[in-house]
Amino acid sequence: MSAGSGRAATSAWGQLLLYALPALPLATLQFPLFILLPTFYADGLGLPLTAVGAAFLAIRIADAVSDPLVGVLADRWRPRFGRRRLWLAASAPVTAIACYFLFVPPDTAGVGYLVGWGVVVSLASTAALVPFNAWGAELSTDYHGRSRITAAREGLVVAGTLAAAGIPAILAQGDQGLALSWIAIGVLALLPATACIAVAFVPEPRDSSRRSVSLVEGIGYIRRNRPFIRLVAAFAINGLANGLPATLFLFFVARVLDAPQLQGPFLFLYFLCGIAAIPLWLSLSRRIGKHRAWSVAMIAACTVFAVVPLLGPGDITAFAAVCVLTGLAVGADLVLPASIQADVVDLDTASSGSQRTGLYFALWGLATKLALAAAVGIAFPLLAAAGFRAEADGAGLFALAVLYAWVPIALKLAAVALMWRFPMDAAEQSRVRAVIDAEPRNEPRAGAADAVDASPSR
Repeated sequence: MSAGSGRAATSAWGQLLLYALPALPLATLQFPLFILLPTFYADGLGLPLTAVGAAFLAIRIADAVSDPLVGVLADRWRPRFGRRRLWLAASAPVTAIACYFLFVPPDTAGVGYLVGWGVVVSLASTAALVPFNAWGAELSTDYHGRSRITAAREGLVVAGTLAAAGIPAILAQGDQGLALSWIAIGVLALLPATACIAVAFVPEPRDSSRRSVSLVEGIGYIRRNRPFIRLVAAFAINGLANGLPATLFLFFVARVLDAPQLQGPFLFLYFLCGIAAIPLWLSLSRRIGKHRAWSVAMIAACTVFAVVPLLGPGDITAFAAVCVLTGLAVGADLVLPASIQADVVDLDTASSGSQRTGLYFALWGLATKLALAAAVGIAFPLLAAAGFRAEADGAGLFALAVLYAWVPIALKLAAVALMWRFPMDAAEQSRVRAVIDAEPRNEPRAGAADAVDASPSR
């Protein structure tokens, strides 16, 4: 039985949290991977900056290539234990052990050590994340129930990010090596444990596939899935809009506001408000639809960001208000796009006859990584062209403020234009699911169970 039928395996938030638990340690290891580690290997171990930069470029390339590969394999391989759960069960301990070796290197570690363990962490975490996210998308066939699942998972993603960001300040007191050790121990303890809990207590969804499609044929179906193309374009544009202020945040707080000591508290406030706002956006999405609720959130963020270039040294209270209001808006970014992604996968399943959630979420992850990389690639050259330097003032600081706030506004409005009249609402998703459920489909393999009923209570 499906979640959409209303016949539930479980309906409590507790079941959804059991599924979402691995998101906490998986997010905890992602933050230091590209924020703390480069500085630590360069400053702490004395490796050349150029070599460290090249090493992390190699790791990112491996990370980007692995996403679609894992997505395809996770869809095509159907072991009796379950095509989603087995990937998480197998990859979680590998990820945790590799994370420990990467985060706690010997004093003699060189560039080869960094690249080797970095690639292992990247590949293993991708092998966990892609099937894990696909698993969540398949746990419910209900339009709003999917938002509840993404809310549970993404709330723990932000909690994991906050934990990783706070450990250096709370436990390590600025010692990056000690901070990385604490993070590695936490991931080593929590990731295998939470993965075991999720695998043991959360069911494997039914496979709605009716047939297999070749790679070439499958690409054709993706190209014809216009709602997916539209959604992933809007998501990438909004991701770039969020990536620019994220990239420039430390510069803005330190140089424009002249308050470097408040960088950590402002970040914590921002993400805390993002978690707190998730119930608000779930409620609004039930009233006006997920795509409209997400559009409202992006418009609200634009309204707040409009005043940011007018701030200057000492405007601490005003910027704290900006962090609160934009943090509330980012709660929608955390939950709603991924929930809509599950809906557009239904279109592919109905047309192709093959449920390829893993591949779709792999492409989604790839778009996320490209957007973040583009933010860095765009922000720094534009700042340099505008004359921003370490000692910059006047025009250079104003260029920083504009790039931090007004350019993201233009990008977010473009994303709103794509999503405001998005065709996949609750009625359309229900119609597509009826088509899928009317066709014969693969029976669940041994060890599989009925999907979680994440439908909102009525």
